Amino acid sequence: MTIPGLLSVRFASDPAQPLVTFYDDDTGERVELSVTSFGNWVAKTGNLLRDGLGAEPGARLALALPTHWLGPVWLCAAWACGLEVVLNPVGRRPRRLAYAVSGPEALDQLAELASEQAVAVSLRPLGGRFTEPLPTGVLDYAVEVPAYGDSFGDPAAEPSSPALLAGDLACDQAGLVEKALATAGDLGLEPGSRLLTDHNPASTDGLFLAWLAPLVAGASVVLVRNPDPVRLASRSRQERVSVTALSG
Repeated sequence: MTIPGLLSVRFASDPAQPLVTFYDDDTGERVELSVTSFGNWVAKTGNLLRDGLGAEPGARLALALPTHWLGPVWLCAAWACGLEVVLNPVGRRPRRLAYAVSGPEALDQLAELASEQAVAVSLRPLGGRFTEPLPTGVLDYAVEVPAYGDSFGDPAAEPSSPALLAGDLACDQAGLVEKALATAGDLGLEPGSRLLTDHNPASTDGLFLAWLAPLVAGASVVLVRNPDPVRLASRSRQERVSVTALSG
């Protein structure tokens, strides 16, 4: 089994089920993606990588995003293309690091690591574009991705495809699924569970807890950036949260 395969299973079982709900308590933003709408974003992003940037299976993509709904989108798009995702890439320079994706904070460092193309994500509400000029050669994700279709075709990933470099951890697709299943069991996630967390799914510490465990368990995730402790209890009731995993 692969991560793109798990997403296909979710499509087949309940495409209208909420999959990722995102809050930013500093901006008041709320985004909810069903399995279908999440899959559309993954397909568009995968098409940008494969057709727009020429990404081929086995290439490496550095990902540096904070807690945000686009973290899981980029992860799944990269894996659908058969890419190997590098988390926490600053300070490391793996060979053949072809692509880099960054929010505004790490843009300069990540652009230097990409031998083929750097892509910038503004993280503004409603997927807005950058309001300031980007460095030469850096693409604005919000400008590029709307042109691509929301159907991807057959994913390039195989169970043995290299999928992740994160610190000392290296996993192929099958290894990701195995670790995700173990994490889901530790959290007590079941089909239909709702996990509320502020862990970053695009980080070494949060990848399995905040994204892959809910995906493999048939659960959904409520991601909260800049969480306001006063709102957590009411939000848990509103979102029908069954499992909570907060940092700190």
